[in-house]
Amino acid sequence: MEVSVDRSLCEANAVCVGFAPEVFDLDDDENLVIGPVPDSEVERVSQAVQSCPKNALFTTG
Repeated sequence: MEVSVDRSLCEANAVCVGFAPEVFDLDDDENLVIGPVPDSEVERVSQAVQSCPKNALFTTG
């Protein structure tokens, strides 16, 4: 699974970080940083994508 972000929609609310901090983070400029998705995090990442308040996240693969 790969996760991408539509930066024109993302407001850095960090909801995704709350679901899967091992995959999502905010940098010093409050831009979303997405790391690799290990198999153990697929369920949490899926929940994060579904819970994004701006629908800025999407998955591929």
